[in-house]
Amino acid sequence: MSKTMLKGSPLLAPLPVVMVSMGDETDKNIITVAWCGVVCSNPPRVYISVRKERHSHSLLKKHGCFVINLTSKDLVAACDYCGIRSGRDVDKFKEMELTAVKANLVDAPLIAESPVCLECKVFDVLDLGSHDMFLADVLAVDVDDSIMTDGGKADFEKAQLVCYSHGEYYSVAKHLGRFGFAAQKKFIRDNGKGVNVNIDNATLTKRNENKNK
Repeated sequence: MSKTMLKGSPLLAPLPVVMVSMGDETDKNIITVAWCGVVCSNPPRVYISVRKERHSHSLLKKHGCFVINLTSKDLVAACDYCGIRSGRDVDKFKEMELTAVKANLVDAPLIAESPVCLECKVFDVLDLGSHDMFLADVLAVDVDDSIMTDGGKADFEKAQLVCYSHGEYYSVAKHLGRFGFAAQKKFIRDNGKGVNVNIDNATLTKRNENKNK
């Protein structure tokens, strides 16, 4: 397959598009962030990257904590607004009729309408160029009861999350399978005809051992 070479750029997609809230009751704000991700699983650590000239940048430096609020389809308009308006000029919570709720473990408000909120405490800030990267520990995750399963997990299909790809919002695709499911699907031959079957790893290993004897 042929490819066209483009100049180097952060052309990584899709990305999570999140609404990051920070500040206190008198000076709270929301910023839309697509430069966001996981940097470590144990301990749980994440990052957000914010331009130095943003109003939120000074709030993050001042308070040292924030909340990552995942964006659902119902929050796309608010997410877009929070990305193009400055908290210096408007109260984004008020303008978008969003509910600010004090987080449990950090001094920052979470957005009640978000299905999943990650409470984060900054442990380092890296100057990388156009953006500063705020590295943070995830101290708590607040999940809306409406998307919790009986097994105590978050049902992300119910959450109806959205993602971001270079200026465009997209609905997250439907559930396709659990991580590792492709390794359990093998194509075998049955009288010359291809048959797709599910084979657990133990059975697959046993079959391979028998073939090698």
